[in-house]
Amino acid sequence: MDAQKVDMFMMTNAKYFEGHHLNAIREKLLSLDESKWGLVQTMQFKEPTTSLIVSLLGGQLGIDRFMIGDTGMGVGKLLTCGGLGIWAIIDWFLIMGATREKNMETFQNAFY
Repeated sequence: MDAQKVDMFMMTNAKYFEGHHLNAIREKLLSLDESKWGLVQTMQFKEPTTSLIVSLLGGQLGIDRFMIGDTGMGVGKLLTCGGLGIWAIIDWFLIMGATREKNMETFQNAFY
């Protein structure tokens, strides 16, 4: 794939991934042929900041975990009222990283 297209993708989507994933993403995109550009442009990633806001407002009910696709952890948080509040508070610090990891899983499922 053209390096300019890859750089444009990286500039617009770097906030959705962890810093240590960026080199692997760049290398994978450079190895793809031009026919995959349409798929790359249409990929939807979850916003980590939105996950944090949802976690602050609905973390006790597990809504943040449901939103990023961790259904099992969402049910666990829902049934325990956010682990009596402790799990909900811990997730305030972890949810942005978990969202970025889920975005990387989405990217890997599409191209690996």
